[in-house]
Amino acid sequence: MDENDIRCAHACRNTCAMLNEALRRETAVLRFYEQLVLECDYPDIRSFVEELVEQRSRAVLRIVAKLNELRARGQALDGVIASFDHN
Repeated sequence: MDENDIRCAHACRNTCAMLNEALRRETAVLRFYEQLVLECDYPDIRSFVEELVEQRSRAVLRIVAKLNELRARGQALDGVIASFDHN
């Protein structure tokens, strides 16, 4: 998927395609930076890239948390809707 293919489906309920794509991309960049840290032996650059790893790790965790929040909200709404269907 290239930059021009990114379109929001506007159909989020229990998940978000855009956030899933963001998670995929952030994870790929994180892996790249982690590999750089393993390969780099120049202290200043290694330290800089370690900071980038920390930043990307936090971004990945934030995206996962938001996806979990969406999932939980969708499940709660499904439960409310189901309770009306049974009455």
